[in-house]
Amino acid sequence: MKIPKLLQFVIATLVAYFIFQAPYLFLGKPIPASLIIMYMFFSVVMILMVLTSSEESTQELVGPIKALVEDPSKALVRNVVFVIVPVIAAIITYNQVKPSLESPVELRSTHPAPPSKLKVYGKSYDMMTLENPYRKLEKEDPEKFREFVKEGGEVYFQNCFYCHGDKLYGRGHYGQGFDPRPLPFQGKDTIAQLQESFVFWRITTGGPGLPKEATPWKSAMPVWEDFLTEDEVWKVILFIYDYTENIPRSWE
Repeated sequence: MKIPKLLQFVIATLVAYFIFQAPYLFLGKPIPASLIIMYMFFSVVMILMVLTSSEESTQELVGPIKALVEDPSKALVRNVVFVIVPVIAAIITYNQVKPSLESPVELRSTHPAPPSKLKVYGKSYDMMTLENPYRKLEKEDPEKFREFVKEGGEVYFQNCFYCHGDKLYGRGHYGQGFDPRPLPFQGKDTIAQLQESFVFWRITTGGPGLPKEATPWKSAMPVWEDFLTEDEVWKVILFIYDYTENIPRSWE
């Protein structure tokens, strides 16, 4: 029994796809979809090259397709095919591009690299030289420094503690609904590893200011530049370092 060329093409394509899916089906180790698409592209090209190696086999392969398009007696089948194929293509396309709420497979950078320049409050800052203007008061005028820390605490509890929590553990009432949860400021693995300029950048630009390597995530961090003054941001930074007994990193 001679198998039509078009049916051979379909069978060979399905076999190739099954081979590429075999590691997942039998070993539970899937090949990345991007690789399967690439493998299938080259497989289909190779199958077509074999099936069209001669003029006779080429005509045998495309003959049924040509007849489907041109033969008036196949109008009903043609119309059915012309409806089904676009619908299947639309379903596949939708499933490929539809948004997903699942956590990304790739690792997300928790502390992404900041930009070299920061533009907020109508000014441009060099992140390599940006410092908290009130930090020097810690040694020069401790009483004034404590006053600013207190003011920063008031700003924190008026705006930040709803998500980051009253103990700065990242367990605020609203923070329970976020994925990922707000980072805690306590401990030695978050702000203790950061310069104050980094914290200033993250506060003032919020979730929308995150670079690509830190996304996707459902960050609800506002752009605090729109709600807090520059002084309030620097003071709240004083507060979170002071409260958690962390020392900001310096460039030295």
